[in-house]
Amino acid sequence: MRTHIPAHRIILAAAALFAASCEQLPTAKPQAVTPQITESVLRERAVEQLAAGVKQYEVGDFDNAVKSLTASLDHGLLSKVEQSRARKYLAFSHCVSNREAQCRDEFRKAFEINSDFSLTPAEDGHPIWGPIYRNVRTQLITEREAAVRRPLIPLAKAEQMLSDGIVKYDAGDYPAAQTLLEGSLREGLKSKDDQVKAMKHLAFTLCLESKFPACRAAFVKIYDVDPKFDLTPAEAGHPSWTRTFAAAKAQARKALQDKELREAKEKGKGPPPAAGVPAKK
Repeated sequence: MRTHIPAHRIILAAAALFAASCEQLPTAKPQAVTPQITESVLRERAVEQLAAGVKQYEVGDFDNAVKSLTASLDHGLLSKVEQSRARKYLAFSHCVSNREAQCRDEFRKAFEINSDFSLTPAEDGHPIWGPIYRNVRTQLITEREAAVRRPLIPLAKAEQMLSDGIVKYDAGDYPAAQTLLEGSLREGLKSKDDQVKAMKHLAFTLCLESKFPACRAAFVKIYDVDPKFDLTPAEAGHPSWTRTFAAAKAQARKALQDKELREAKEKGKGPPPAAGVPAKK
């Protein structure tokens, strides 16, 4: 004899089973979102590091002030006035720590970055850094006056195109900069330093125009001229070409290693011994 089970009990039992099975299912964890590092983020960080460095200087924490102020300058995203302010407090920190050479160097950089840079009368009269500041200022004025009197030597066509290309690059006119920089390389720059400078700024220009394959190729070509080439920390950290340069650098280094191995084999020497392993006699 079959027992009749009411329909509502069957529905309740099914619902309970479904709820129990749902509880046993693993809950998917939300994936962490990687923060996007942009030029704006780097600039905000630089401004914060500048403010922190000034506060550390004011409370006498000179070593940490130097670290914070130096970090604020690393990516080159502060304005000229902000850069000269960071250099000023770097100079103060070095001077009060008896590092006169570094103090002098920072004052000079502040003048070179910002032509309107100057200390307040109270700062100028400080017994530790006042004389150093005034000496640097006098020296720069003398150098500039001598440069004005010096007769200008016209640049060759390639070098002039390089100079004009850098001006266009600094002004943000990247298509014109690209044309001039490529032209300077075709015309034949004489010095190795000028060749590297032209190719580096050409790569920067291409990356800023979002022409990343061409930018990478331009970086790679630099290693044919200078196998030891590298960007400065401030340049390497630029968000527009950080990854592109890193990939180009790895590609160029591998190509150089492969070339050295081929040349060694052609000479019958075989590959060089690994580090720490003595060569066979």
